[in-house]
Amino acid sequence: MFKRKNITEQGLKIIIVGCGKVGQTLVAQLTKEGHDITLIDTNSQKIQELTNLYDVMGIVGNGASYSVQMEAGIEDTDLIIAVTDSDELNLLCCTVAKRVGDCSAIARVRTPDYSKEVNYLREKLGLAMIINPELEAAREAAHILYLPTALEVSTFAHSQAEMIKLKIPEGNLLDGMTIMELGRTLGKNIADNVLICAVERDGDVHIPSGVFRIRKGDLISFVAARPVAKTFLEKIGFKTHAVKNTMIIGGGKSAYYLASLLLHMGISVKIIESSQKRCEELSILLPKAIIINGDGTNEELLKEEGIEYAESFVPLTGIDEVNILLTLHARMVSQAKVITKINRITFDNVVSSLDLGSVIYPRFITSEAIIAYVRAKKDSMNSNIETLYHMFDYRVEAIEFRVENESKVTNTPLMDLNLKKGLLVSFINRNGTIIIPSGHDCIQVGDTVMVVTTHTGFNSIQDILN
Repeated sequence: MFKRKNITEQGLKIIIVGCGKVGQTLVAQLTKEGHDITLIDTNSQKIQELTNLYDVMGIVGNGASYSVQMEAGIEDTDLIIAVTDSDELNLLCCTVAKRVGDCSAIARVRTPDYSKEVNYLREKLGLAMIINPELEAAREAAHILYLPTALEVSTFAHSQAEMIKLKIPEGNLLDGMTIMELGRTLGKNIADNVLICAVERDGDVHIPSGVFRIRKGDLISFVAARPVAKTFLEKIGFKTHAVKNTMIIGGGKSAYYLASLLLHMGISVKIIESSQKRCEELSILLPKAIIINGDGTNEELLKEEGIEYAESFVPLTGIDEVNILLTLHARMVSQAKVITKINRITFDNVVSSLDLGSVIYPRFITSEAIIAYVRAKKDSMNSNIETLYHMFDYRVEAIEFRVENESKVTNTPLMDLNLKKGLLVSFINRNGTIIIPSGHDCIQVGDTVMVVTTHTGFNSIQDILN
């Protein structure tokens, strides 16, 4: 057993089984937020590295073992998170934990067969959450291909509201315009229903006020109801039609999930996969897709299969370096919308300096969903966290709270609340209607409220107050 240096008193007691990419990401974030973490993994080297790096306790062993869980303190644990490479082991870890301790349980489950039975498994095994990184990454990619001029598309309020990130090109209508001038230029109907909530310029992130002036090269994130978002993009000169076709390199789980979603949206799909056996499986699973058996890293094959004319290109080989090289190649030879999935590489500065189009990190998608649950569990008296997104390399958080009880933030005009600086109340979802709030609007019980902030670690809607 590797012991922590000291134990926090305020956070939850959490056991994480599995020290892979997702496990490591969770450890980094949850220790920063003050939780009491115990790690379990069969790999002693990984345990040693993480216990040296973070203030956590580590146990080498099988996380599904009763004796190992007892050694980890399962009897007084608040939450167990199983994120090993094995779906079956993750489910077994949670099942054992639920029988022994009075804790919540979260399992990572990636196999398509199980993904169709998520609700059944969650209910029968009593799990708080089952999360599938590949499926969630595919959904994010599908959102982007549906709106290909966007770099990122994040959904809130059960997909009724969207936060869209885009880069302002030279000569764009917004170039040189202040936030308050939007209304006069685009019309009150658009301006009152769109909120630019974060801007990155020259490496610095701004939560903009009305006098903030937008410049070419800015990365802006705006929030709007879904139909309004498209209208806004059209007004400022961005194309809003979905791609008609996509080329996917690699035929693993991620490719299957993405292809299924795109075919359902009416987008034609071509998958290039090197394994003949996997091609045969995909041709049965995806009868409407074109499946090519070949080496997707072969320049001649890519040309032969029409990379120059593809409207979108998504490398999903499972090897980050290969995905990056394929994206850069597609950038050189085509006008395709490209999406780069990165699982492992942590050189954020290098990655952000490359022209990789939209970049998706499955490990962050997974960790954000789990961290949202942990924060809601820690402070659930007056509000619950519905959705959590990290933006601009974890420097900004977008958090959607469900307001469940009256508190200091309810029934008071926003302009009269003593709000923290570096924060915007971006929308209020009231009975399915998305409200971009003015200073006169009030938060009410039953609303969901989205906040964009440079502060980190908000657990409750009341954290927006000074």
